[in-house]
Amino acid sequence: MTGLPRTPSLRLDGKRALITGAGRGIGLAAAAALGEAGAAVTLVARTSAEIDAAARAMAGRGDDARCAVLNVGDLAAVRGFFRDNPAFDILVNNAGTNRPKPMQDVTEHDFDAVIGLNVKSAFFVAQAAAQALIAAGKPGSLIHMGSQMGHVGGPNRSLYCASKWALEGMNKAFALDLARHRIRSNTIAPTFIETPMTRPFFEDAAFRASVLERIKLGRLGTVEDLMGAIVFLASDASALMTGSSLVVDGGWTAD
Repeated sequence: MTGLPRTPSLRLDGKRALITGAGRGIGLAAAAALGEAGAAVTLVARTSAEIDAAARAMAGRGDDARCAVLNVGDLAAVRGFFRDNPAFDILVNNAGTNRPKPMQDVTEHDFDAVIGLNVKSAFFVAQAAAQALIAAGKPGSLIHMGSQMGHVGGPNRSLYCASKWALEGMNKAFALDLARHRIRSNTIAPTFIETPMTRPFFEDAAFRASVLERIKLGRLGTVEDLMGAIVFLASDASALMTGSSLVVDGGWTAD
């Protein structure tokens, strides 16, 4: 039989990818996944030690990987970075933070720290990436690291939920503004992923048990659980997806 449809490629050869917050955890996994798929990867973080080591490890297995120190909270530095580099075909907008506490205990300093990084910095990194693509006349894929907490609420998560719900709204509007430029924008919304940042929280047995009760598949997420989703959204396999959220939550939001 002839004329069978062919699955779009998940390969990213010839594409340039930028990952923020790339030194560890989800950001490092994103860099590793995109590099393995053939993209030329730039790992970004505020300090050099972890991204230097990661880029060396990736290069050691044959990936095209480099690193750049950039504080995404410094918007002048962000603008300068995108001005001084060719447009990136893929952005993984991953840098973020959390200060879990009851809403009645959230301080203005907490608010500014979480909203400043998770919303303001994410917005202007995406803006700079999109502006560069538009100027170059290139299509692209913006991938924002959201959370299941951008779809539901949770105790001690009012501030984090505020930031991730904002990211979901921004993403949908980005998609509408950028579609005519052939630039797609989507989020990934993970459940609790065990990373160096989250591992101390899971040392609390009661908290760990409460999380596992809500994750229907009965285990914490790993960074490997997100790597396929990242490559999918970066590649032609998701060519008709924009303004969407890929929820990887083990069933948390299903009820």
